[in-house]
Amino acid sequence: MDTAKLELAAQRYREAEAALDAARTDLQAEAVAVLANTEERGAQATVGRITGWSREYLRRLLKAAAEEGGGA
Repeated sequence: MDTAKLELAAQRYREAEAALDAARTDLQAEAVAVLANTEERGAQATVGRITGWSREYLRRLLKAAAEEGGGA
């Protein structure tokens, strides 16, 4: 049984999953930063359009960030 290709594919998958998680974390942080630092009308809609995230998801993201930041 040759498992070398399976091991390689599994490693590539783990690396891709880690990269995706890191990219998601970065995107969430950037979205929160934009929304927390602007009072511009339509900012939430713009962030939603760019990210593909719903307004409800963005509200939950902001709430979680505020809770992590000690209510900031």
